[in-house]
Amino acid sequence: MRDKIIFVLCLQLIRSLQGQILPKDIPKCRFGDSECIVDSMNKIIRRYPRGIPALGMKPIDVVDIRNSKFWDNPKVGAFWLQFNLFDQVNYGFENTTITKVKGFTKNPTTSLMEIHGRIPSLIHKGRYMSQGRIWIVELNSTGEQLSDFQNFRFVLKLKVIMEYRNNKRYLKIYQLNPFVNMDRWVFWLDNFFEENTDMTIAINQVFNQHWVEFWNELEPTNLRIFASVFRDLIEDIVHKVSYDDMFLPDGIETRVND
Repeated sequence: MRDKIIFVLCLQLIRSLQGQILPKDIPKCRFGDSECIVDSMNKIIRRYPRGIPALGMKPIDVVDIRNSKFWDNPKVGAFWLQFNLFDQVNYGFENTTITKVKGFTKNPTTSLMEIHGRIPSLIHKGRYMSQGRIWIVELNSTGEQLSDFQNFRFVLKLKVIMEYRNNKRYLKIYQLNPFVNMDRWVFWLDNFFEENTDMTIAINQVFNQHWVEFWNELEPTNLRIFASVFRDLIEDIVHKVSYDDMFLPDGIETRVND
């Protein structure tokens, strides 16, 4: 008898893992119904900022970021800089509004999938370590760093392939390219010149007065960081939840998630 009970429990567990579905308060949509998909995405963001672990959705109110190299110049000449970021987190993804989606068709491998959205303020906090030379000034500092990407807009373009597991279709992301713009990038480094507070304030002021030029120079690095953040947020969901379970079966018109 005990063996039968264990068998039934294991069978139910396997079935539940094979068929993860959206929460009942989130409406399912028909394939290609972009308006409905946008609405459902925004409801998930608003109602579940701390994630849904069973569905692979990580918390979005505090998002961990991988360590990254911001600058990595060779140590030659009168100007070079090596600048690393670590212990980083993002705040603000819970205030995301999805504005448009494309490509969420029954066969999404035939075209690009797109997700458009905006965030009023995306805060990036962490610590930095820098070494460098600016003419005759030697740099060797560690401190806290803060970025505020104000009125942050993004477009994610995804290429996916299908994987088949347990007779269901799952998406696998093989390319994710973010395109972003913003009204302003506010940036601050504490303790950049360890023994000269005035110079630290001055360099921060220069950066914030000329943030567009700095953004243009650092855009490839920033986009790589954003790509890894967005990919980490999406990848576990599409791995755990089959693509077909995200949508209504063909022929069903209602949007209610039963």
